[in-house]
Amino acid sequence: MRDDLERILFHETTILARLDELAEQITRDHLGKELSVVVILHGGMVLMADLLRRVHMPLWIETLTASSYHGGTASKGVVDLGPDGLPDVKGRHVLILDDILDTGLTLATVKKQLIESGGAEGVRTCVLLRKKKERAVRIGADYVGFEIGDEFVVGYGLDFAGRYRNLPFIGVLKDEVIRGELPGKGVE
Repeated sequence: MRDDLERILFHETTILARLDELAEQITRDHLGKELSVVVILHGGMVLMADLLRRVHMPLWIETLTASSYHGGTASKGVVDLGPDGLPDVKGRHVLILDDILDTGLTLATVKKQLIESGGAEGVRTCVLLRKKKERAVRIGADYVGFEIGDEFVVGYGLDFAGRYRNLPFIGVLKDEVIRGELPGKGVE
């Protein structure tokens, strides 16, 4: 899988050190609050596991399936929320975890739904990566692991066509892999 990468952006040790810092800030900011963490699947799974073990306070962990990419390399402009609907967060403070803030569509949609339909007391957001670019929707993130350029990245939960999530680091995928020009690579 490493051969499919142009370069590695963040090694595992760098990611884990940054998660230590984020966890400390999240813990400090939410002490004494009823906190529910809503993880956007599937990309947020690795972040959830490593980050939340570092948060030293009681919390609820919920999952939500939401996607705007649908297997490709660009957002389709429509966010699909999973079949299970919103988790019960009424009256709680919520922290949304997602792998990447790119167009902003997924994060904005989930945040709006948790407030308007879910009755959340307040909603903050945490992303592992934030792309430096103009967004389709005006939304920021309260907690950011790393800022990156506008390039297609995989690893540490981020995928391409369902693969590469299990890489312990974050790397930039080669254009030839995305276009399917390498033998046995690319989109089926």
